[in-house]
This record gives sequence, C-alpha cells and structure tokens, in this order.
Amino acid sequence: MSEPVRSMHRTGALRTPLPAARNAPPRAPEPPTVVPKPPVKRRDSFFDNAKYLAIVLVAMGHAWEPLRGDSRAAAALYITVYTFHMPAFIVISGYFSRTFDASPGRLKRLVTGIAVPYVIFEVAYTFFKRWAGDDPTYPISLLDPWYLTWFLVALFVWRLTTPLWKVVRWPLPIALAIAVLASVSPDIGDDLDLQRVLQFLPFFVLGLCLKPEHFQIVRRREARILALPVFATALLFAYWAAPRMNAAWFYRRDSAQELAAPGWSGAVMTLGMFGCSVILVACFFAWVPGRRLWFTALGAGTLYGYLLHGFIAKGSRFWDWYELDWLHTPAGEITVTVCAAALITALCTPPVQRLFKFAMEPEMEWAFKKDAKTSARGRGAHRRR
Repeated sequence: MSEPVRSMHRTGALRTPLPAARNAPPRAPEPPTVVPKPPVKRRDSFFDNAKYLAIVLVAMGHAWEPLRGDSRAAAALYITVYTFHMPAFIVISGYFSRTFDASPGRLKRLVTGIAVPYVIFEVAYTFFKRWAGDDPTYPISLLDPWYLTWFLVALFVWRLTTPLWKVVRWPLPIALAIAVLASVSPDIGDDLDLQRVLQFLPFFVLGLCLKPEHFQIVRRREARILALPVFATALLFAYWAAPRMNAAWFYRRDSAQELAAPGWSGAVMTLGMFGCSVILVACFFAWVPGRRLWFTALGAGTLYGYLLHGFIAKGSRFWDWYELDWLHTPAGEITVTVCAAALITALCTPPVQRLFKFAMEPEMEWAFKKDAKTSARGRGAHRRR
C-alpha cells in the first residue's frame, strides 16, 4: 500500500461513515394492510315479504277447502286465492332462477335443495298416510308425488330447463303452447305429476323473463289503487262462479277431458286462467310492502312451511276435525283462517328451519366430487371481483 493511502487510513479519511439511519429516530411501524371484505349480499325485503304472504294464502286455501260446500263466501275466497297464490310463488321462483347455468355448483345445489328434500318428504308423506289415513298398504312411489311434493318435482324440471328458455326467441308463447297442449292431452298420466309441471310452466318462464323494473311498475301508487277494484271484481265473479265452476281447473293437474269437458275448452281455460292469474299476481305484488317488517325474515323459510304444514292439513281430514259443526259457522271459518295463518307462520321461523335443515338443506359433501365444490367457490370469487 502506498504511503498516501496509509496516511489516509491512519487519519480515518477512508473509514466507512455510519449510516444516517443509525442515528435517525426510529420510524413508526407501518399499519397492516387491510383487505376489504366482499360486501354481504342482502336479501330483498320485497321478495321475502311476497313469499311469506303467498305461503300464508296457500295455507289458508288448504284450510278453506273443506268449508266450500257449506259457505259460498268461503268458496269465492278459495277460487280467488287459488287463481294467483301458486302462480305468484312460481313467478318468484322463476325470477330467482335466472342465474341458473347448469354449472357443477348449481347442479349440486339443485340436488341438495330440491331433489333430496323431495325424496325425504315423499317417503315421509307416504308413511304419514299409512298411519294417519289408515292405509297401511299405500305404496312408496317417487314417480307419483303425493299432495304438496309435486312442486319440488316441477321446480326441479323447470330449473333444469332454464338454459333452454334463455336461448329461445319466444319463451313465453312457447311455454303457453306447451301448457295448452298438456291441457288437451289426457294420456300424459300421473307420473311426476307432469300435467301440473307443464300447465304451470308459463308462470315460471314469465318469472325468467321479468326484470327488476317490471316489479317497480306494479309497486307504483297507481297500481296499488287500481288493484283494489280488480280484486273486488275478482271476488264478485268468484262468488257468482262458485256453484257453477269446477274448482279443479285451478289445480292444473288434469286435462280437460279428465274434467268431463270438451277438449277445446282446455285451450280456452288455459289461456283465460293464465291472463286472470297474471292480473291478480300483479295486483298481489302491488300490495306487498317493500320495507322490512316483522315477518320479512320468515320469507327465507317458506319452503319449510309449505312442506311441513301439509301434515297438519291432511291430518285435519284424516282425523275428522272438520266434522265439528261450529267450524262451518262464520266464527268457525274465521278461526280456521287465523289458525292456518298462525301455523304456517310458526313453521317458517328460524328455530324450525334449524330443526329441519338436515332434510331441507343437507350438505352431502360426501356425495360430490371436490371439483364441484371448487368450481362453486371459484365462481363466487369471480363474482366478488
């Protein structure tokens, strides 16, 4: 090393200076990065209210059925309610099926949320009929839905066909044509209650075609005002028609020939009842409140109430509850109506949902491949982005 360099080392000229950061005051730690959580999708109070009110009308209709023979007023209410209560429920089901795309995750949900409950309740209803109905030989048949389980079969079929209705050019006219053909086809038979599946199909397809703005139209003040005279007219017509009309038309489970009517009347009645039902469904939606109320949360449990109340509705016939004379008085009819509303309300509550979730919403992870679960999660993350 040369002498000048040694001199610089001795004097410290070549020493590495201390870093400035070592003499600086300590810096405050940076706050941890907060990853925002995806927004929680809130339920629409309007649709929950509509589902609850519709299922209450379903229960009332079942309670009024044995009273029709002794009360023309009960028969008129029965016909009016049967014109729109299930169509309203089916329209809502179609509206919320618009996103069904037959992907693995949605197919899994279709199986666990509809197919499995159908099997469970069809078997349960069969054993109930054997016991309460004193019919020990009544067969178990998954091809012949008993009482209320037809709706699960129909919803399964309708939802599976959703991708098809999304691509055809005239979905509603095609669905109406299918319903008309079903109403004049007595050879369809009872398997899977296909008459109801096909004749109620237009309401599901109508729900698929609706958009949020359509519901805004019927919720205007003008629509609410107009709904009053429409409902009054419907009640007056039902009062006139009660002793003259076969109420089985509203069940849509038989063809015209099976109702002892000429074949051409099936087409007329299908189209006429569809128009009347759509008008009354619109009037019903007009009076459904849009804000959150005490019964709004019960709208999430309407399928529980629908399937469970069937045991009481059928049991009341098996056990001859309607043999009591006072039930056929005005006070008794009011009591029956209030009890039906109270029962279905109780069956839609969260405690009942938790108790019967194993049957209505089973997880069944053991029955599906893992890729179906992963696919469902991937779609959820994509939607959040």
